[in-house]
Amino acid sequence: MQRFLGQSAVVTGGASGIGRAVAARLEREGARVCVWDRRFLTLAAADDGRLHISVDVTDAQAVNLAAKTTLDWSGRIDILVNSAGITGPNAATWEYGLEDWRRVIDVNLTGLFHCCRSIVPAMRAEGYGRVVNVASIAGKEGNPNASAYSASKAGVIALTKSLGKELAGDGVVVNAVTPTAIKTDLFDQMKPSFIDYMLSRIPMGRFGEVDEAASLICWLASRECSFSTAAVFDLSGGRATY
Repeated sequence: MQRFLGQSAVVTGGASGIGRAVAARLEREGARVCVWDRRFLTLAAADDGRLHISVDVTDAQAVNLAAKTTLDWSGRIDILVNSAGITGPNAATWEYGLEDWRRVIDVNLTGLFHCCRSIVPAMRAEGYGRVVNVASIAGKEGNPNASAYSASKAGVIALTKSLGKELAGDGVVVNAVTPTAIKTDLFDQMKPSFIDYMLSRIPMGRFGEVDEAASLICWLASRECSFSTAAVFDLSGGRATY
């Protein structure tokens, strides 16, 4: 299947986890993919039809430069998948460190805003675009001892709804996914007790797989997703109740 043939995509946080699986699937289905991730050591490097850019999404100027570099390379951006994110520490709200709070909000919410703000004008100019934001079931329910993460993902859901409505007449659709825990290297940032708590909330009794997330995200990034915008799609193994 080559449903993304001739299209160009940006995947933030694409060096690992859900972002990496999404980038691989988009590429496999014909897209030219640019991966933005702060883990890359070189500023920008092209390799077999893929472009890697080292960028910290919390830095608005760096994001603007990455967008310009991507457009110079690809000519257009049809798809933006905002997957960059961190969990932050697990602590009660009244014990949560101020710098930890700021960092989680900056990466998960403000960083996503920077990326949308930088890329959406190019999509509007083409009259076509797909934006998929990776939120979390925590943004709907609020996980205990994860106030910053939960608040940031709730913000992603609200931003998705606002932006989707703003772009509803422009050929650009904007949706969010709200996965429950997907087993990635983000688990390394969590306490074992918190991981056990998350598993206990999933009726299917298992964590999600990155390929399951990539499958849903790539549908939302495709032309097939033509009448859903400002919407939220669950990926929770039965946990979600609304």
